Amino acid sequence: MNSRVFNIPGGIHPPENKRQSLQRPLRFAGIPAQLILPLNMHLGAPAKPCVSVGEKVLKGQCIAQSNGVVSAPIHAPTSGMIGAIEERPIAHSSGLNAPCIIIDTDGQDRWCDLSPIKEWGHRDATDLIEIIRRAGIAGMGGAGFPSAVKLATDKPIDTLVINGVECEPYITADQILMTERAEQIMAGIAILKYLLKPQRILLGTEDNKPEAVAALQSSATNDVEVVVVPTKYPSGGEKQLIQLLTGREVPSGGLPADVGVVCLNVATAIAVHRAIDCGEPLISRITTLTGEAFKKPGNVEVLIGTPISYLMEQGECDEKKLSRLIMGGPMMGFTLPNRAVPIVKTSNCILAPTAAELPPPPPAQACIRCGMCAEACPASLLPQQLYWFSRASEHEKLEQHNLFDCIECGACSYSCPSNIPLVQYYRASKAEIRQARIDAAKAEHAKQRFEARQARLQRLEEEKAAQRAARAEAAKKRAEQATVNSEQQVENDPVQAAIARAKAKRSGTQETSASRVDEVSKLEKRLTAAKIKLASAESAGSDKLPQLQAAVDALAEQLANAKASSTEPTEAETNDPIQAAIERAKAKRAGKGGASNVTELDPISKLEKRLTAAKIKLAAAESAGSDKTPQLQAAVDALAEQLEHAKQQTDIEVATDDPVQAAIERAQAKRAGKLTPQTPADEIAKLEKRLAAAKQKLAMASENAPDKLAAFQAGVDKLEEKLAAAKAVVGE
Repeated sequence: MNSRVFNIPGGIHPPENKRQSLQRPLRFAGIPAQLILPLNMHLGAPAKPCVSVGEKVLKGQCIAQSNGVVSAPIHAPTSGMIGAIEERPIAHSSGLNAPCIIIDTDGQDRWCDLSPIKEWGHRDATDLIEIIRRAGIAGMGGAGFPSAVKLATDKPIDTLVINGVECEPYITADQILMTERAEQIMAGIAILKYLLKPQRILLGTEDNKPEAVAALQSSATNDVEVVVVPTKYPSGGEKQLIQLLTGREVPSGGLPADVGVVCLNVATAIAVHRAIDCGEPLISRITTLTGEAFKKPGNVEVLIGTPISYLMEQGECDEKKLSRLIMGGPMMGFTLPNRAVPIVKTSNCILAPTAAELPPPPPAQACIRCGMCAEACPASLLPQQLYWFSRASEHEKLEQHNLFDCIECGACSYSCPSNIPLVQYYRASKAEIRQARIDAAKAEHAKQRFEARQARLQRLEEEKAAQRAARAEAAKKRAEQATVNSEQQVENDPVQAAIARAKAKRSGTQETSASRVDEVSKLEKRLTAAKIKLASAESAGSDKLPQLQAAVDALAEQLANAKASSTEPTEAETNDPIQAAIERAKAKRAGKGGASNVTELDPISKLEKRLTAAKIKLAAAESAGSDKTPQLQAAVDALAEQLEHAKQQTDIEVATDDPVQAAIERAQAKRAGKLTPQTPADEIAKLEKRLAAAKQKLAMASENAPDKLAAFQAGVDKLEEKLAAAKAVVGE
């Protein structure tokens, strides 16, 4: 039963020019001296080399492994040695270089060990698809999509379409295959049927190939229906052929599997047959050599990686007639910038036209909005609108108008009376959009990494803060416990208690207010000073007595008011916690229960307080095992010496507990000349004591503070000079 042939929109009828390449039978192109194998001869990720420079390889050996789901491995087309792995020019309209594996062939064409599957009907479909994947088979009709990915679809497939519609002018590679190797095509279709289990198999070809149709029909089995479709370009496009044979339209942005169809090229079917039945990977393909510049046009079976320059020699290309070299047909092909470019898995034609045969396009003119491009578009797009959006780089509007549904067939450019290269604009816009998507994906990935890093750092900081808080809480508990233990140990000794409180204040476990004198203490000091001035004025007979007496009365009144308004005991603290502790300890010993109210009366009292403070500091340092004990001991000795000397300098004894009266008596005694002047002998004794103390400090510094030896030695030398001078005066 003949299947119905549906119609497709648009399409054109350019001159076919297929006869010149069908005058000779299919032949083998031979083995060139060097093969150039790009790592990306398919859609998807480039293959990854698995050989090294200098390594010998055999025909069919894997030299680059697939690098992802959508990828395909690469095999050595013949035996030889890996000459280099470097960048070379590739088959691309940009003319750029790309990584390639270079094989220096040895001419022996020795195969590696092959593993054909004779009884593949008893093997699991997944295993056979894996063999096809390892064979490196990619779509050989133009796009180069890895065939194993198509066959491994999880969507229900009811129709298998085999594409034999070779619609582009000049190209006859598939036609010669269908004519001379129809049996191999049917063998490959049988394997595909076993893998996909479709309800029907449709092999489509055009009505301008009668020899191929006859060969296919004679070789076809009952389950394969050869469908002849009208000749029209571009009916060989995947989506267009599916619509022609099934009437189903693949949705925008969708795949044939979305409508229950898998479509493969006839050359791909033969590659599947060789991979399963013969164990051979994809290492060669049929390529058409055509154009009036070739003296021997035709179809050749060429090893993948063969340089174009080698094929030009095989076809005897006349360089004088050649105007340009095109890979592919005149509609979808591109001009080759370099003749060192190699044949790849998707290279179906090398076109070498003369200037008269394929003249360069005339200059583009302004669009006249005739709409002929829209009538010719097989994808039902609006080429005119896409052209304007492409020129304005309005990528969002291009995507809204389904730019990526364009198959770049060139029908719009062919039909444009203004000779506008519409397809070139579309290709450039597609590349810009793809690059923008890549950049956006990279930016989003970088943003996610940054946010993840910030979250990680914040989490680590929170963990550290929690650990610090836990350590601080533990330290606080230990300090509180140590304070309790210390208070229990020294509660009966006020001096030790004062030392403990001073230590607690230094370690931060006991808060004390800054040392300040309260209002009552200030008034008491001011009143004492005023009384001393008044007494001095009375003894001197000064005329300021009334003013001083008035000041004393005013201060006495202020002091009385301050004491009446506050019943709390006053405490005069210094900035030194040890000194504050001394005063509180002295007050406790005196039984006053608060801070000492003793007013500093004279130098002897000051020295006594300083000596007491120094002793307490020394005791605290000794109990803590401090390294400052020698310095503190020296300070205690020096203060004791100064106190003893001060007591020797005066014979005034204060017989009263009233500090004001004591100060008055000292002032009167000084005016009466009762203070004994210092004698030269006293000066010598004082210098000897100071010299002894300085030598003691020098000795301690040599052990505990070697960096201060020079300063202490200078002090000793100075005191020795003064002592010598004083003794010299006495001797005179």
